[in-house]
Amino acid sequence: MKEPVTTVTGITYDRDSIEHWLFTNKNTTCPITRHPLPKDSDLTPNHNLLRLIQAWCTQNGIHSIPTPKPPLNKFQVLKILKDLKDPKLQLIKIKELKLLASQNERNKECLQQAGVPKAMILFLLTCFRKGQLDKGLEEALSLLQFVDVPEEEIKLLLAENDQILDSLTWVLGCDEVENSITVQSHAMTLLKRIIKKASSSVMERLKPELFEMVMKVLRCGTSHQGMNDALHVMVSACHRGRNWIMMVESGAVFELIEIELGTPEKSTTELTMEILAHLCSCANGRAQFLSHKGAIALLTERIFTVSPVVDDRAVLILSLVSMFCATPVVLQEMVEVGTVSKLCRLVQSDHHGTYLKDKAREILKSHADVWKYSPCISDRDRSFYARLCEMECHSIHSSMPN
Repeated sequence: MKEPVTTVTGITYDRDSIEHWLFTNKNTTCPITRHPLPKDSDLTPNHNLLRLIQAWCTQNGIHSIPTPKPPLNKFQVLKILKDLKDPKLQLIKIKELKLLASQNERNKECLQQAGVPKAMILFLLTCFRKGQLDKGLEEALSLLQFVDVPEEEIKLLLAENDQILDSLTWVLGCDEVENSITVQSHAMTLLKRIIKKASSSVMERLKPELFEMVMKVLRCGTSHQGMNDALHVMVSACHRGRNWIMMVESGAVFELIEIELGTPEKSTTELTMEILAHLCSCANGRAQFLSHKGAIALLTERIFTVSPVVDDRAVLILSLVSMFCATPVVLQEMVEVGTVSKLCRLVQSDHHGTYLKDKAREILKSHADVWKYSPCISDRDRSFYARLCEMECHSIHSSMPN
């Protein structure tokens, strides 16, 4: 215990520990008494206990714990923000804010309440309008990795400044900036947070340039976190159908398949499949999907090997391809790469829901004339396929009036 503080419930804790409990874990009760403990409640320094701890350290030859400084308050932060108006002090003051944010959770909360996230976004906007990559830009974006932007503040900022997304698009395209990969990764994280909390009207006004820069970052390389943040941006944008065409035109389908060919982590695959399912709902997306020679084979390989979520998205994409793009060449490829065999196994699986099995059964039935006698499927799958077709015929005859 380095800095003992007493809560309103009368229990003493180490300041870092209780602030982590309140601010990071979002708890609202006292760990011991379980009585209500709001995160804005006072934490009173326990000076008597601190002196006892310091005396014990001295007596036992242990490096003494220094008397802690008073906690950061809102007025100190506002003074730093005021100093930001001086261009000569901007870099120094942003670094000072970043250092404060890195120290503890209470500081992060204090910075947020004092309006630091808004100030950093407006600083970014100023850099964009001047067309200058100020030295403080990297530090400002880095600071925003520590301090989140409240949802209501994001909505207000977007309503008052229609160039915020343009400014982030600009940063994503700035390769000449020092530490460009780090800067672009941080910009992508901020973009993800903003896009996830943006209103529907903002999502309907996204520009092609934004998706082009997102694809550029994915294509040219970024950190693992930057890649996943870019995918989250695309998932959020997919909720508006008008964005599908812009993403397809930026080469999104091709890039997503290339990402998957690199055998990414499970969470990344779930994101890419979610996006592909949306983009393949439009004709241009399906055309781009089929133009990649490894697309169907990749999709087939992912079934049964990643997660039920991926199985669901993969079967949906195959269903769209089967329904709208069933050329002889495509159907033959689906046999040769094992798609038909995987669908047969899925229909017989005990680990998948009725909806997904029905979707797989529907694909198999729709092209039975081409697939059921193919020499490319195993005898076992061919036998199952024959029974499936017989059951379908029996079902049709049973439903017909006498």
